[in-house]
Amino acid sequence: MSAAAKTLIQTPLEALERHFGHRAFLDGQDRVIEQITSGKDGLVVMPTGGGKSLCYQLPALCFEGVTLVISPLIALMKDQVDALEAKGIAATVINSTVPWEEQKERLNGMQSGKYKLVYVAPERFRAESFLRALEGIEVSLFAVDEAHCLSQWGHDFRPDYMRLGKALEKIGQPQCVALTATATPTVRADIMKVLRLREPFEVVSGFSRPNLSLSITAVEKKAQKLDRVKAIVKEHKTGIVYCATRKKVDEVSEVLASWGMKAIAYHGGMSDQQREKAQNIFLQRKADVAVATNAFGMGIDRADVRFVIHYEVPGSIEAYYQEAGRAGRDGEAAVCELLYNYADTRTQEFFIDGANPGAQAIRDVYQYFIDEADDDYEVHRSIEDITEGAGLKNSMAVSSAVAALARAGYIERFDIPGKRLRGTRLKKPQVSAAGIELDEEALEEKDRRDREKLKAMVEMCYARACRQQWILEYFGEENADVCGSCDVCCDDGGSTRAATEEEHLIVRKALAGVARMSRKSSVGWEGRFGRGKIVMMLTGSRSQDVIAAKLDQLSTYGILKELGTGYLNSLFRAMTDGGLLRVETGEYPLLTLSERGDRVMQGSKSYRLVWPSRTEGGPAVVEGLEDQGFDPQLFSILRDLRSKLAKAESVPPYVVFNNKTLEALARYQPSTRDEGLAVPGIGEAKAQRYLRPFLDAIQVWKKAKS
Repeated sequence: MSAAAKTLIQTPLEALERHFGHRAFLDGQDRVIEQITSGKDGLVVMPTGGGKSLCYQLPALCFEGVTLVISPLIALMKDQVDALEAKGIAATVINSTVPWEEQKERLNGMQSGKYKLVYVAPERFRAESFLRALEGIEVSLFAVDEAHCLSQWGHDFRPDYMRLGKALEKIGQPQCVALTATATPTVRADIMKVLRLREPFEVVSGFSRPNLSLSITAVEKKAQKLDRVKAIVKEHKTGIVYCATRKKVDEVSEVLASWGMKAIAYHGGMSDQQREKAQNIFLQRKADVAVATNAFGMGIDRADVRFVIHYEVPGSIEAYYQEAGRAGRDGEAAVCELLYNYADTRTQEFFIDGANPGAQAIRDVYQYFIDEADDDYEVHRSIEDITEGAGLKNSMAVSSAVAALARAGYIERFDIPGKRLRGTRLKKPQVSAAGIELDEEALEEKDRRDREKLKAMVEMCYARACRQQWILEYFGEENADVCGSCDVCCDDGGSTRAATEEEHLIVRKALAGVARMSRKSSVGWEGRFGRGKIVMMLTGSRSQDVIAAKLDQLSTYGILKELGTGYLNSLFRAMTDGGLLRVETGEYPLLTLSERGDRVMQGSKSYRLVWPSRTEGGPAVVEGLEDQGFDPQLFSILRDLRSKLAKAESVPPYVVFNNKTLEALARYQPSTRDEGLAVPGIGEAKAQRYLRPFLDAIQVWKKAKS
C-alpha cells in the first residue's frame, strides 16, 4: 500500500511565494513536490545546486504535523535551520550537540505543533528512548537527505543510516522520501529496499552540469601540483581544494598562506568548534579558499565557488562528481580540475582496507574484548589500544570492525564521563569469537565493490573521452552527449568524433574479439590475453602461439584481417584512450572490456574516438604493386623468418624490418629486388642485408599455394 493522500493546508505555489519569495519552481522541482504532496513515498536524485532541499521543505509547510529531516552533518543541519528561521519558518535541530533536557523540550515542542521541520542526526535513532519520545507526535513526512549514506554500495556509507528502515516502522511508517545528489542504479535500488518504500515514485534529474569545465591533469611531482593550484587560485579566486588526508590539508593550506592567500583548513582532526569557525569564515566570505577533506561542502550554500581542485584522486566517481558539483551553484561557469598521479591511489586503497576489515579481523577484535573484559563485561580502551591488542595494523579497520560488531548486536559502545574515549560493553558474553554470525559474503562483496569504484575512477583519469559523458553514463544516462567544454573535448591535439556506420561495425567486431578472449564473471570482464595476441587473432595469424592457445577456433578469428595489424594496434590504443577497453596491470598487461565497451559491443553508439588514419595506422601503400590482401599465413612465415635472422645477429626483430614493413611484404608480395625497394621501410642498406631471404620465402609460399 502506498501512503494515503493528504489534506494540504496551503498549496505548494502559495507556500513558495509566501515563505521563499519565488513564483516559479526550478526545473524538476515541481514534479517532485507534486508527487510528495500527493502522499507518495519516493526517491529523488537531483544534482547539487538543483534545489533538492526545497523538495521536502515546501511540502512540510503544506502538511499538518511535523517533518523529520534526517541529515548526516551537524554543520549542514545548522545552516538549513538558520536559513529557515531567517524566513520565519519554525525549525529546529536534534543532534549530539543538544543536551538531553533540551532535546526533550524540542520533542515537546513537536508534540504541541511548535515546529514544522526538525532536523535529526541518524545516530539519535540508536536510542529507544528517542523512538519512544516520538510516539504520539504527528510525523507527516520522513525526509532522508544524503540518502546514499544508507547504501553499503554507496560512496559514503554510514552505518547509523541502516537503522532508519526499522525506525520508520516503530513510529508508524509515515510517508518517506529519500533524496541524494549522486546514486548509481544499484545504490538507488538499495535505498528503496532499506527504507521499504511503498510503491515509490522515482525521479532522477539530469546529472549534466553544463556550466562546469572538468579537467584531469597528470602530474608527476608535488611541485607540479602546487603550480597548478597556484595558477587556478590566482585566476579564479574563490573555491575549494579537496585533499585526501588531514596531513595534506594542513600542508596545502600552509603553502597557500605562504603565498599570501587567505585560506581556511577543514578536516576531522579539528574540534567541532574549530570546524564551525573555519566553515563560517568561508561562508561569510572572509576567506575565498577552503582546503578540506571530503566532508567539507556537504550542504554548503556558497553559490560563487568558481573552482574545485582535487589534489589527489577521490575513491569513486560518485565522490568526485558530488564534490565537483559544489562549484558553480549560481549557474555561472566554473572549473573543476583533478591533479592525477597513480601513486595517490594507494591512499584510497588504504581507506578501502580501513572500511573493509574482513571477517577474521572482526573476530580478532571481538576476541580482544572477551580477553580484556572486566566483571561487568566492559572494556575501556582506545582504538589504538584495541588495534595493538588485537594484533592488527590498520586502526581504521579496527574502528570499522567495532562498528560491525555493534551493528550485529554483540557489543555496545558508550561514553566514559571525563575521558576522551568510548567504552565497549559485551552484550552476548557467552558467544565466542568463532561463534559470532557474520555475513561474510556481504563483507567480501562490499570490499569488491569499493575496489571496483576506485578502478572506475582510475579508468576515467586515463580515458581520452568526454569527462561529463563518461560520468553521465556511469550514473545510467545512456547516449549522453559530449559536453564540449572538458579538457578532452577542448584538446586540439586530436579531435574526437563519433563513428561512421562502417567504423562502428569495426569497433563492435574488435570488442567482440576482446570479449571472446576474456572471461565474464559476476564482477565483470576479466582479461586473459594482451593486446598483441588479440590483434593476431582478429587478423587471422597462424603463429604458433595463436594455434597453441586454440584462438583460431574462436568465431571472431580473422574477422578483421583486411585491416592489418598496424591499423588495429592504433585502433586498440584509441579504444583504450576512449574508455572502451581496460588494461589490467600485473605480471603481464591484460586487455579486457570496460563497462562502457560492453555497452558499445551490444550496440550503443554513445562514444567518440580519436580515429587512426587508415594510411598512418594501417598498411603501407606500395606504388606499382597490386595489394593482394593480407594473408595471415604468409605474414606468420615472414615473421618467423625475421625472428630467425634477428636471433642470428643478436638484434631486436624490428631492426630487421618493423611490423608495418613486414605487413606490406605480405600484402604486396614483391618478387624482385626493385619491387622490394618500393616497400616503405626497405632502403638500399636493408635490401642488401635482409631482402633476399624474404623474397625467396614469398616465392616458395606462392608455389606451394598454386
